[in-house]
Amino acid sequence: MPRFLAPLFLLCLTFNAHADSYITRLLNKPVPGGVAVVDLGAAAQAPKATYQGKPVLVVKEQNNWLAIVGVPLTVKPGSQQISSGGRNLPFTVGNKKYPEQRITLKNTQQVNPNPANLKRIEGELAEQIKAYRSFSPNTPSNLLLDKPVNGPLSSKFGVRRFFNGEERNPHAGLDFAVPAGTPIKTPAAGKVILTGSYFFNGNTVFVDHGQGFISMFCHMSKIDVKVGDQVARGAVVGKVGSTGRATGPHMHWNISLNDARVDPAIFIGAFQP
Repeated sequence: MPRFLAPLFLLCLTFNAHADSYITRLLNKPVPGGVAVVDLGAAAQAPKATYQGKPVLVVKEQNNWLAIVGVPLTVKPGSQQISSGGRNLPFTVGNKKYPEQRITLKNTQQVNPNPANLKRIEGELAEQIKAYRSFSPNTPSNLLLDKPVNGPLSSKFGVRRFFNGEERNPHAGLDFAVPAGTPIKTPAAGKVILTGSYFFNGNTVFVDHGQGFISMFCHMSKIDVKVGDQVARGAVVGKVGSTGRATGPHMHWNISLNDARVDPAIFIGAFQP
């Protein structure tokens, strides 16, 4: 090999090693509502990174650091960037079209709440947003997650939802069709940071897996943990139910990264472009 080509060859080898990394193959689905894996390079200490002003999960794979970035559903396809160590590191968001779902509810308050319920909803939303924005220093125990329950999917992430003909927020998680009372298991170790009984979500549990990587389970019939509990991977956090805005028993699971709700299917190997 000519001497002047050797550095370029080594650079290509390094790039390919990073591009083909296990975590990249597993998680890099850079679409609205997806995940972007951005190479931060090698460093003795874990670098910090932010996206849209919010801290990002950073993990080490072999000798390399990777930023695991949640891409909000509201982000338009095109060029985006994270900040790390005074550098702006680009990534590209691709296209993804989400289907529609039309749901009829007998309780019209769950479509157009009255002023008293709106005030309750606003307070509950503030609690949950605070939980989603939690950022602990711990590294998640695992990024390839377990399913919280074993059962077929009944509603996918990102579906545009129309309740009684009126469009509301897109579906921010996965729904599993399982019977009431089915135990819900946390897909990775973590700390319980919020529990509550909410107008829309019903009985709800938030588990912080570390560095803004958060699971939320809702519509539960029973909560079996309390705030502050440290839960191991596979620990039962509650039981499936139909509390809140639900048409029947099912398990609803959200994943949040850097305060962006992303498709949990990515983390269980079930993502569909």
